[in-house]
Amino acid sequence: MQVNLKRYGLYLLRWQLSTPILAGVGIILVAMGQVVSAVIANLIGGLIFFWVDRFIFTSDALDAQWEVKDAVVCVDCGRVSRGYRLVKTKNYDRSRDREPEFRCEECSIAKSRRLKEQGFDH
Repeated sequence: MQVNLKRYGLYLLRWQLSTPILAGVGIILVAMGQVVSAVIANLIGGLIFFWVDRFIFTSDALDAQWEVKDAVVCVDCGRVSRGYRLVKTKNYDRSRDREPEFRCEECSIAKSRRLKEQGFDH
């Protein structure tokens, strides 16, 4: 399993931001008792942070978008195999490409390295 460092970093930041928010709610509600205060604070946290977590783990904005097809001719080496193409990532958008270029796995990895060196981090 490959960890997306952007998603993981945002998730850790979200955890840090939830602490003062939930602590504040707990302090305000402490007169109701510690258990009731903790339950209500966690319910409020769930109402807020469900949406934040959902964005972190499902947003296309945080991930590169790839297209994969079987039995394509690699534009670099000419081999017929499963083909890959990077469609969209930060500073790189080929979503409207009329003649998309697919690469075999080996050539796709090489192209990804070149793009990363050029600053198109994905």
